[in-house]
Amino acid sequence: MVAAAASLGISLGGCAAKEMSVERRIALASPAVSVAARGETAPVGTSNADAADDPAIWRNAADPAASLIVGTDKKAGLYVYGLDGKVRDFLDAGRVNNVDLKDGVPIRGETGVLVVASDRNDVAQSKLALFRLDTATGKLTALGTVAAGAGEAYGVCLYRDAAGTYAFMVLKDGTINQVALDAEGATPSGSSVRTMKLGTQSEGCAADDRTGTLYVAEEDVGVWKFDARANGSTAPMKIAAADGRAIVADAEGVAIAMTGEKDGYVLVSSQGDNAYAVYRIADDSYVGRFRIAAGAVGSTEETDGIEVMTGDFGPGFSGGLFVAQDGQNGAGAQNFKLVAWDDIAKALGLPN
Repeated sequence: MVAAAASLGISLGGCAAKEMSVERRIALASPAVSVAARGETAPVGTSNADAADDPAIWRNAADPAASLIVGTDKKAGLYVYGLDGKVRDFLDAGRVNNVDLKDGVPIRGETGVLVVASDRNDVAQSKLALFRLDTATGKLTALGTVAAGAGEAYGVCLYRDAAGTYAFMVLKDGTINQVALDAEGATPSGSSVRTMKLGTQSEGCAADDRTGTLYVAEEDVGVWKFDARANGSTAPMKIAAADGRAIVADAEGVAIAMTGEKDGYVLVSSQGDNAYAVYRIADDSYVGRFRIAAGAVGSTEETDGIEVMTGDFGPGFSGGLFVAQDGQNGAGAQNFKLVAWDDIAKALGLPN
C-alpha cells in the first residue's frame, strides 16, 4: 500500500499539501514516468474559467476510429468530440459537472447509449440529467432529469448488473446516492436504493460492472471502494491515501482500465502534482505513476476528470484510449488530452 505521509516526517496530505508550490509537491511525491498525448480536443466554449471537467468514452466496435468522447463544460453544457478532437455536437445543459455513459441501455423502446451528467443547476437539490447519444450523427438528445437527493451534485458514474442500470451521485459533502434509472418511458424516472457516506468533499468515481465495485475519490483523504450492488454493504474500504506521495491532494478523477475478465487498473488524478496514480484491481496494490508531458500537443496540469477504455480505437490508439481534462491549456480555454493506453502501459512496464 501507499506509504503514510508521516514517514516523510512532515504532513503532506490535505490542506498542507495544497499550501506548497507545485514544484515542491512534485519533488516530494513518488517518481512518475512521462508519456505524451497523441491528440487533443477543441477547447470548450467557456474561456478564462475553470470550465472543462469530465470526459466519457463511447467505443465504436464496428469502426473504432469513429468512436466518440463526451465532455462537460461545467459552466455551459455537454460537448461531443471525435477522436480527431473536432466538435461533433454541443448541447446547452447548463451547469453539468461530471458525465458517464453506458451502451445497450433501454431508451424509449430501443437500446442505445445513455449519457448521464451530474446536474447542479440547483445547488440545493441534485439531479441526474439524462441524454441519448446518437452514435451515427454524434448528436445528443435531452431525455429529462431525475432527482438524486438534497445537496450539490458533483460526481457521477454508472453501473449495470442483472437488476438494472444505476447512477451513483456523489454529492459535494461526500454523500453517495445510488439511483436506479429507467429511461424506457417518455420521461425518465429514478428511485434511490441506498446511500453511502464519506467524511469530506468527494467527486470522482467509477464503477466496475465485472466485479461489482464502486471506487470514489475523497479529495483530501484518498480513494475508497464500496460494494456497488444495490443490496451490498455500504461500508467503505480505503485502497489509497492522498499522502503526498502516490496521490497529492486533490484526489480527483477516477477511471478503470479493464484487462482480462476481472483484472485491470484503477487510475486516479493526483491533481496536486499534475500526475496520475495507478492501482491493480486484483489486490489494490500500487503500480506506479505517470504524467502527460508536452509533445505533439501540450502537457496536462490540474486534471479534474479522466476516463480510460481498453480496446481498439483505430490508428494511434489501437490498444486503448485515456482522456484527461487539462486545467491549463496554454492561452486557450480548457480542453481534453488524448493518450494511447499502450504508451502508458509501456512506460509503466505493464503487461500487454
